[in-house]
Amino acid sequence: MGYIERLLAQNERIVFVTRPHWVSLLPVILIDLGIAIVIIALSVGGALIAPPFPLLGLGLLLFPLGHFLARFITWRNQQYIVTNRRVMEVRGVYKKHVSDSSLEKVNDVVMEQSVLGRLLDYGDVRIITGADIGVNIFRRIARPIRFKTTMMDQKAAYSERPAETRPEDVPDLLARLDDLRRRGVITQEEFEREKRELLARLQ
Repeated sequence: MGYIERLLAQNERIVFVTRPHWVSLLPVILIDLGIAIVIIALSVGGALIAPPFPLLGLGLLLFPLGHFLARFITWRNQQYIVTNRRVMEVRGVYKKHVSDSSLEKVNDVVMEQSVLGRLLDYGDVRIITGADIGVNIFRRIARPIRFKTTMMDQKAAYSERPAETRPEDVPDLLARLDDLRRRGVITQEEFEREKRELLARLQ
């Protein structure tokens, strides 16, 4: 079982997963590539040719490569997840940071896309909630339209879902139903139907 799966509550399932668009890595790619080109140019130009400098030149290439790999792994481990109950942001490789917003507290979702964002399918998504945190901003995420529509669909489904029944509440609810039946408020058939629906929620 992966880290994300261990975060899920009972009967919670992942519906959609995305992460920052690869465009967010572009500055890192350009900087590290530029540094690598300079190192190679100095080596070929003679500044790092005399022994033992060729090995030093090769060693210096490990720095931009290592820096890019570290940023790539960080990017790869940053995820934005929509479940049937909440929206989650998970980031970090060894030290994890997890924040989430319950779908029932989401008041509005604002998406912004530039012209380039529409062409490459990325954008910013702001989730406005009724919680203390107020606003969650996910910048340059991939497939923002799919992310927004999935989240709103799940919010609608969540609001229409019957309230969850805890096992310890069942005896009291059944007693209330039986009292209504004995007083003639509901029929025997209605009592049996409500009883079956109540027990079905616990499945």
